[in-house]
Amino acid sequence: MTKMKIALLGSIVATMATGAAAAELNLICSADVVICERLVADFEGSHDIDVNMVRLSSGEAYAKIRAEGRNPQTDLWWGGTGDPHLQAAADGLTAEYKSPMLDELQPWAVSQAETSGYRTVGVYSGALGWGYNIEIFEKKGITPPACWADLLDPGLKGEIQIADPNSSGTAYTTLATLVQLMGEDEAFDYLKKLNDNVSQYTKSGSAPVKAAARGETGLGIVFMHDAVAQAEEGFPIAVVAPCEGTGYEIGSMSMIEGAQNPDEAKVFYDWVLGADVQSIMPEAGSYQIPSNKNAKAPEAAPDLSTIKLIDYDFAEYGGAERRSALLARWDADVGGAATE
Repeated sequence: MTKMKIALLGSIVATMATGAAAAELNLICSADVVICERLVADFEGSHDIDVNMVRLSSGEAYAKIRAEGRNPQTDLWWGGTGDPHLQAAADGLTAEYKSPMLDELQPWAVSQAETSGYRTVGVYSGALGWGYNIEIFEKKGITPPACWADLLDPGLKGEIQIADPNSSGTAYTTLATLVQLMGEDEAFDYLKKLNDNVSQYTKSGSAPVKAAARGETGLGIVFMHDAVAQAEEGFPIAVVAPCEGTGYEIGSMSMIEGAQNPDEAKVFYDWVLGADVQSIMPEAGSYQIPSNKNAKAPEAAPDLSTIKLIDYDFAEYGGAERRSALLARWDADVGGAATE
């Protein structure tokens, strides 16, 4: 075989190898890992794209994307509370993209996109509350709390878990909700008193109610749909919406500015906004309200129309300056006390 034929054969083999290699997508998922894995499996089953997925809480995801700002290793960030997504948009870390699916989305999902300059979009929604272990409360004779004020009951000492707002979008939503509900100084006074009843500040937002389901703690402050998920699995968890009013999340999705695989990111982005995809979420234990108007909401999902929701200011509390200031104050006033 001549050198020319050998070179030509090598070129053909290389071309075939390149053509056979599947496209890739580097995904951060900030929802429950079961939901993340279900989305990846379904997407890979219907697309010739390999997904490299890492599960991180919202705050951790934002920190990773910010750290990679000059050399992005992530293509797409799906799920988690909207505030850090909005902060990433304000920081120029995420890319503008107007999906052709926008016309199918709920007004609150489109509003999230408009607020961010189309650098993020709403994918689901859910209200903040808590879940408590009925058996533990009955055994210890604790009166179930119906209001934020009730969580300060001395009888709940050591029975409450909530996440750290630095790592968890759920906990940051709680912090921002209380500030909007009470006023900043009053909210931090409340949180310092609540600290006396908190046994642990977890990294993940849904971890507190999972601990309550296992009987490791009495109550977890979480998004209500996470408490519903535990109740639907058969655990003795009761779900509560605070009587004074509560905040809510717009779980969001963002493409990363300078991503290595932007075309693949757009394919996943449009696919996951579809009604068919969003309708399968309950099969993975997800009970949020879907953002696609044509998707079927889970029957067990909390009915937001029956919950007293505050007028949560996503633009302000998703802004970099406000969010950073609140987290710094939490570290000084609450987080510091928790480690003493």
